[in-house]
Amino acid sequence: MTIASPSAIDVSTRRAQMFPRLSAAQIARIARFGRERSVAAGELLFEEGDRAVPMHVILEGEIEVVHPLGPVEEPIAIQGPGEFTGEVSQLADRPSLVRARAKTAGRLLVVLRPVLRTLVQTDPELSEVFLRAFILRRMGLLSNHFGDAVVLGSRHSAATLRLQEFLSRNGHPYRYVDVEVDDNVQSLLDTFHVGVGDVPVVICRDERVLKNPSNAEVAECLGFNAAMDTAKVHDLVVVGAGPAGLAAAVYAASEGLDVVVLESSSPGGQAGSSSKIENYLGFPTGISGIALAQRALAQAEKFGARVAIARTAVRLGCADLPYRVDTADGGSVLARSIVIATGAEYRKLDLPDLTRFEGVGVYYGATFVEAQRCSSEEVIVVGGGNSAGQAATFLAQSSAHVHILVRSEGLAASMSKYLIRRIEETANITLHTRARVVALSGADQLQQVTWLDDRTGETSIRPIRHVFSMAGAKPNTEWLDGCVSLDDKGFILTGADLPARPSAAAGSSVSRPPFLYETSLPKVFAVGDVRANSVKRVASSVGEGSVCVQMVHRVLAE
Repeated sequence: MTIASPSAIDVSTRRAQMFPRLSAAQIARIARFGRERSVAAGELLFEEGDRAVPMHVILEGEIEVVHPLGPVEEPIAIQGPGEFTGEVSQLADRPSLVRARAKTAGRLLVVLRPVLRTLVQTDPELSEVFLRAFILRRMGLLSNHFGDAVVLGSRHSAATLRLQEFLSRNGHPYRYVDVEVDDNVQSLLDTFHVGVGDVPVVICRDERVLKNPSNAEVAECLGFNAAMDTAKVHDLVVVGAGPAGLAAAVYAASEGLDVVVLESSSPGGQAGSSSKIENYLGFPTGISGIALAQRALAQAEKFGARVAIARTAVRLGCADLPYRVDTADGGSVLARSIVIATGAEYRKLDLPDLTRFEGVGVYYGATFVEAQRCSSEEVIVVGGGNSAGQAATFLAQSSAHVHILVRSEGLAASMSKYLIRRIEETANITLHTRARVVALSGADQLQQVTWLDDRTGETSIRPIRHVFSMAGAKPNTEWLDGCVSLDDKGFILTGADLPARPSAAAGSSVSRPPFLYETSLPKVFAVGDVRANSVKRVASSVGEGSVCVQMVHRVLAE
């Protein structure tokens, strides 16, 4: 049994929403902000890789949109009068993933990207039409793997999984070629002068070849981030693009603040690795963590927030104002205020051989990418929280059997009732209480797992090759280097959990008690899972991120 990709979309049934036809009144409103131009048949409008591509509204004639694949063009759509070009790359200021040309002679209304953003922010009717179409078009590109990247890899390579996760969770379409199973892989290797020993390899737009690249190198090659002015002081820098950070970015940018978001990997944080979130208000049928993150990202970019991907914060310069956030690539960003939303990661199993099997048998997320690796096999899920429960029920759709291991007496204290019932009613899920993994073994990848029943002292040795570790929480606060007060577990203390400030700090005249969610450092806030005593739920994180912006306005006015 296989699981359908969460990005899959039936273009034939959604064409009216993907390629809507604007009314005469809507076109008249857009015309005030654009300029008309005539085009000849066959004229190229924009190319894959072009940046700052304008939106084209077709007044007369037809255009064709295609995905270039070497010398071949894969058709995407033929658009006629009243329709418009574009997808989420335009809001994000990223290079185009497609090519467009005039199929016939005609007239177009050209709307530059800054003007498009203004329309999206000020015209609610057009905003809904554009955003729905842009998001669905990106889903169509993902479903058909119409991207500008090719990944040559192996399912036995941890680095391959890392790159697949990075591209997938950033909503970037790509083609994957497994060097061990694809019959035509040798010709591709020869074309780009790489060997099997070089995998994973990322090929950007048939031009650049990256051998075992870092996430940051892939982001640079594919143009994820526009150049940033390191001398500019921003109203707000949000560190971390999980639910809390994206919520802060959306509300701050929508209220006119100059916002930059730094994200070390991909939007969504820990929630982004969830196959389905079913207890978040407004989504009665559930939503995947990736989908929720991509929609929130589109909202933030709609209001003008700049999101920098694979820009890892490594140090907070907190001695003077403005504050400075240094990043792993050697850059820095200046801020009048900061929201720390770096979240937490699952605690790692205390096993000597763990690092050998991370990415090749031990995983920290359960998305479509990981599920493909263990289809029809037995798997283990370690953990008793909601994320573990969601992972178990998701994996049960395609795996032969799912074993849940928890160290407690049961799930009632840590998991939502609906997930417990679903686990109880799923025939191929077995719950093992008072159980823990004590050994991993294998050669190049995990081949065998041993777990211990603490109740009886008995051990079970099973030929299981896949373990999903989703227990505990370790805050991502190492980069703060003493700038803010932490609790004994490393989580950031805020608001009422802090004593009143005895004196001014960081060159500021601030001597008041900390505001809600404010850290021991004035004008610096912490929200979401990284904050001490926070409720570890998506809705709580979103709430904290949005409420925090009101406090940001207050400190900026000081």
